[in-house]
Amino acid sequence: MDTESTYSGYSYYSGRSRGSHRHGERSRDRHKSRSKDSRSEKSVTINTPPAEPLLGDSAVRGEQVQDDNWGETTTAVTGTSEHSLSQEDIVRITKDLEDSVGLDCRRYFTLTLAVILGLLVFLTPLAFLVLPHLLWPERLQSCGTACEGLFISVAFKLLILLLAVWALFFRPPRAGLPRVFVFRALLAVLVLLFVVSYWLFYGVRILDSQDENYQGIVQYAVSLVDALLFIHYLAIVLLELRQLQPCFSVCVTRSTDGEIRHYNLGQLSIQRAALAILEHYYCDFPVHNPALLSASKSRAAKHLAGLKVYNVDGPGNNAAAGLAHSQSRAMIAAAARRRDTSHNDLYYEEAEHERRVRKRKARLVVAVEEAFTHIKRMQEEEQKKAPGDVMDPREAAQAIFPSMARALQKYLRTTKQQHCHSMESIQQHLAFCITNNMTPKAFLESYLNPGPTLQYSRDHWLSRQWTLISEASVTSGLKDGTIFLLKCVDFSLVVTTKKIPYIQMSEEYIDPKSHKFVLRLQSETSV
Repeated sequence: MDTESTYSGYSYYSGRSRGSHRHGERSRDRHKSRSKDSRSEKSVTINTPPAEPLLGDSAVRGEQVQDDNWGETTTAVTGTSEHSLSQEDIVRITKDLEDSVGLDCRRYFTLTLAVILGLLVFLTPLAFLVLPHLLWPERLQSCGTACEGLFISVAFKLLILLLAVWALFFRPPRAGLPRVFVFRALLAVLVLLFVVSYWLFYGVRILDSQDENYQGIVQYAVSLVDALLFIHYLAIVLLELRQLQPCFSVCVTRSTDGEIRHYNLGQLSIQRAALAILEHYYCDFPVHNPALLSASKSRAAKHLAGLKVYNVDGPGNNAAAGLAHSQSRAMIAAAARRRDTSHNDLYYEEAEHERRVRKRKARLVVAVEEAFTHIKRMQEEEQKKAPGDVMDPREAAQAIFPSMARALQKYLRTTKQQHCHSMESIQQHLAFCITNNMTPKAFLESYLNPGPTLQYSRDHWLSRQWTLISEASVTSGLKDGTIFLLKCVDFSLVVTTKKIPYIQMSEEYIDPKSHKFVLRLQSETSV
């Protein structure tokens, strides 16, 4: 029951007038709250078409108490209409387009530079070998057996270098980082300076003088290829091996529901650590469900809405201004009295919810088991003998789905999972289970025990862009106590870093001959 505290100068009401006054106030408050919610959410009511998700739109998310007797002709309250756009939406769409264009341009620009640098690296040794034959072929000394053997060495080393560079650098990008990868940029600069230095030496000592010793020129090209192979080994150490040893323990907390996971990371920069955390997030964290957070918000709103202060004397009365202190004290006392009983409401609410979930689960299990009893896999001999009504897995799933649909939709609505599963996805999963001869329990596992984020449709969890918020530079390495945030539209991931401590171990030797024992017998033993 809502608690209302009414303050007036010296006004008294009879029981009937007070009851009518309270009823009028409640109706006005209810009307105001509905109009306020409608203005703040910009909500419209639309009819759910049959092709839409089976259990309502995701924007409902349990904000209102929904009736269990939900039929096919239901209405869903959404944040905005499907065809309506506000000024904020237009600005956000424009910003997203600009960001996407900028990211694509930067990605293609980086790829273009990498291709140009790679071509320069692989064509330089070949140019060292070909240019003498093109510029002064009549003055070159003949190439002996050792020189021809060096040709084979250059060919195979270039092939190995080509495969190694392709395996390490030309992999599909996993994400777009806000800053450049420092080690990768340093390696690119090192290779560029190295190749330019070789070209300068080649131009001064070989091209200008037109060196006649072709075997020395071939050995010079071989030394360049060897140096490039060593630089590639350095790239493997810096880019892959350096981060393998765990050095930090990071705690990842989701801001909305408090889900926590712990991971061990190596020597990484903040942006690289953020990328590794996001990869773990989609595999380890359960899907974000804002509907589960609505119960606490509704309880808090109900608690605040139950306490009201009225001034019947008007704002211009000095006596009402003098009662401000007493009103605040009375409000604090009323809130304390209500807080003493709020835990009972929470207890009974959770107990009732658990009872309803167990009831819906039992009905769902029975309905699915009965539906699966109507499907029987036909053997090859039976198909030849009696063709009858033979169906493929898709048709079989559509045939038995109506018998379990209502029990499934009620369970998903009770557990606030209706926005995660559409009718099409449920039928596809049912057809998959029928094709692979799975049991009803295997079919229900995806709905009774929610899985990680990647197990659901990309439309429900995929964030187009994450924002990395950090006080330190994102290219700096992780340190003890580093804190940064990964923010998307609905929530943020708070990451705290702790350094794994140095462990000192000592050895203690125990002589095997010291393991000797004596049996002590008492003078009086029990028989």
